[in-house]
Amino acid sequence: MRTPARPPLDGLKKRLEKSRASRAGRPRDGFLRETFVLSRSEARLKAQEWFERWPKQAYWTEIESWFERPNDVIEFTIRRLPAAD
Repeated sequence: MRTPARPPLDGLKKRLEKSRASRAGRPRDGFLRETFVLSRSEARLKAQEWFERWPKQAYWTEIESWFERPNDVIEFTIRRLPAAD
């Protein structure tokens, strides 16, 4: 008695590749992130703008990381959820 041949997996492979390509570059934790490099005063205004537009309580908005560069320039990454609950 013969063992049946395996079914082709081309359709599954294509769906997996398409799904992985659409998620490439996005972190898997669900947060949206944006990095800015601005002068100190502009950085402060940008952070205030984000917290007003996407309140921390609803979107879990927070400054994820930051550091000072030369000439009073701040580089920071801010994150938030894509939608409020």
